[in-house]
Amino acid sequence: MWGINHVRRCCRTVAILAIGLLALRASAASAASELPSISRPALAQQLQVGDLVFIRVGALPFLKVASTTNSWTNHVGIVVATDGAEPVIAESTFPVSKRGSLGRFLARSEGGRVEVSRLNTPLTDDQQRILIQAAQERMGVLYDTGFNLHSRRQFCSRFVHEVLREASGLEVGQVETFANLLARNPDTDQAFWKYWYFGQIPWERETVTPASVMNSTQVHAVFDGYVASLQ
Repeated sequence: MWGINHVRRCCRTVAILAIGLLALRASAASAASELPSISRPALAQQLQVGDLVFIRVGALPFLKVASTTNSWTNHVGIVVATDGAEPVIAESTFPVSKRGSLGRFLARSEGGRVEVSRLNTPLTDDQQRILIQAAQERMGVLYDTGFNLHSRRQFCSRFVHEVLREASGLEVGQVETFANLLARNPDTDQAFWKYWYFGQIPWERETVTPASVMNSTQVHAVFDGYVASLQ
């Protein structure tokens, strides 16, 4: 009899977990359906030099960046050209910073999720030229897996933070220490970051995150949703 009851309890537990999982999936699908969808050509037509393009990369370290910052996004690039067949995105990525087409950039985003943000104060022609030059000077720089704002290497949010500051004089994104960042997000998986940093999180290291760039009061979203052709 005990064996039968035990099996029943196990089955009931599995059923509850399955229902919970289905509910979570339904909730995620519902949230996704509330966001607009756009074709890639239509999105491309809206872009301007200096626009920030946020995506969600599926690699584990990037997913940990998203969860640590309580955000869906974990990667960002910046538009540096719109006069060709397709807009060009400059980004700091592994192994080195580079330029590439909008299509290739968006293709790396889970489900085609994307947000485009723009400075509240439009860039002048001179500022756009400075931005393009600032991005070009940072091409070919090795990616910084330590996310150190003061290293010789680069990472995505630092890249766009510095390029925009050089072009406009504005601070887009919050510079903060790991201690402040993790204190603000107490549910962070610190075990992962201890492993990532070989046993010791660099608490006083300064960084800037994609989420803080996206949430900056210096920018506003011009599109937030999905690229239809990538779904």
